[in-house]
Order: sequence, then C-alpha cells, then structure tokens
Amino acid sequence: MRQRLRHHPFLLLLPVLLLFAVFIIYPLIQGVRISMTDWNGYSQQYNEVGWRNYGRLLTDGRIHTAFVNTLIYGVGSTILQNIWGLGLAVLLNTAFAGRHAARAAIYLPVMISGLIMGYLWYFMLQYDGGALNDVLLAMGREPVDWLASGTRAVYIILFVTSLQYVGQAMIIYLAGLQSIPRMYTEAASIDGASRMQTFGRVTLPLLAPAIITNVTLKLIGGLQIFDVVIALTGGGPGYRSHSLSTMINYLYFDNQNAGYSAALGVMLFLLILLATIAVNRILIKREVEY
Repeated sequence: MRQRLRHHPFLLLLPVLLLFAVFIIYPLIQGVRISMTDWNGYSQQYNEVGWRNYGRLLTDGRIHTAFVNTLIYGVGSTILQNIWGLGLAVLLNTAFAGRHAARAAIYLPVMISGLIMGYLWYFMLQYDGGALNDVLLAMGREPVDWLASGTRAVYIILFVTSLQYVGQAMIIYLAGLQSIPRMYTEAASIDGASRMQTFGRVTLPLLAPAIITNVTLKLIGGLQIFDVVIALTGGGPGYRSHSLSTMINYLYFDNQNAGYSAALGVMLFLLILLATIAVNRILIKREVEY
C-alpha cells in the first residue's frame, strides 16, 4: 500500500478532489444550468430561456444599484481594514503593558456572527429607542433616522463590517511584522534612515505576503457581504443598500425567480474570480524575498 501511494501520490488527493467536485463544481454547473431557465425555485416544470436572464441583468436598475454597492463594500472594506489593521499591528507590535489584552479585544468581534453584529448595530442606530438617538436626546438634540437614507445606510454597513473584521487583518500583519528579521531594520537605522523611511522602504516591502493575503481575503469577503446588510437594513430603504448577495436572496425567495437569481449568482462568482486574479497579479509583482 505504501509503495502504491509512493508511486501514485495523487491518490492522496482523491478525497479532497471528490469533495471539491461534489460541493463546488457540481453546484456551479447546476447554477449555470438553472440560470438559463425561468424556474421559480419550487415548480417541477420550467422552460429553457437561453441567455435572456443575463440580458436582463444589464438593464435592471436594481442590479445596477446592488453592483455599485457591492463594489463599495468590497473595495471600501478592503482599504479600511488593511489601513486600520496595519496601523493597529504596528502599534501592538511594540512592548507595553496590556498589549495582549488589546489584541484579544480587537480580535474578539471577528468571532461574533456578522448577523449578530448587524443586529447589535441596528439596536444602536434605530430611530425609536436606539442607543445613539438616546444620547442625542440627552444632549437636547433631535434624533436622526440613520438608516432612512440609502447612501448613508451603505456607508454605515461599510463601517460596521470593516470594524468587525479589522482584527483579522491586524493578526495577519502582526505575524508578518514578527517574521521580518531585525537585521534589516537595524541596518537601515545604522545607515541613518528615520523610522518612517525604514517603515516605507524596508518593512512595508517585506510585508508583501501579508498584504497579498489580507487584500485577497478582505476583497472576497467584502464582495460577498450578506449578513450585515440583512440585519441592518434588509437591503432598504427600497433597494438602495442591497449587495449582489442579498439581491440574489431577494430574487429567489421574495420574487420566486430562481433562474434570474442564479444568473446573478454566476455574475457574482465571475466578479469575485476576476477581481481576485487581477489583484493577485498586481500585488505579486511587489513581493520580495528575504
């Protein structure tokens, strides 16, 4: 048996490949097939409609709004989490009392479900009885309907999801900072480089693997955001804060339009795939070895 595995190591990959085929490849193929039908998600009968569902995506104003919002959530959360995470990692990489407790506190929200985090913020932001409006009333000011504006709701969702997962980015950057040999920063210091110069020209290039990992993870997570949107706004007001993921859910369960929903799901898959490949190709060129 050992000799057989030694000569055919790909046999060890068969269980993983089988699971990948069953839970990834097959559902993807089924999704593409359903996207070319008018299936309502429940009936045993449906008709083939070809590429009609994909053509509708190009003219549907709801999809356009959800697409723009998804780009804001994906790109915005990637930028915010990486900036905040890197800043916190640099701060917490220095020696001071309580830094371990601070790391745990910042990482703790990552362990909370996004749905629960969304509801926590909803109770703080709701118009009647919201904690933030109670503070405004105590200060003698008028309450604000924070989630009544679609534009404001989008940026609130962006802030909430970025704040929740910044601890994950921080941990990855901390690991990257602690893996950089000190001889590089010491050599830069001996050559007369300032802290900012050392960080920009030595530390940051050597953090390229951590940056690539963080940008990829945050971009994928941001582009497929679902739970925070559902908990905070449900996609409202109207369709103004929907992401593509929540719009897929809406089209399937509320509109009973599984074929159209599947077409949107295929489009979201291609968006995430192409964005991830493009970002990795751009960032991989900046990676240095040490």
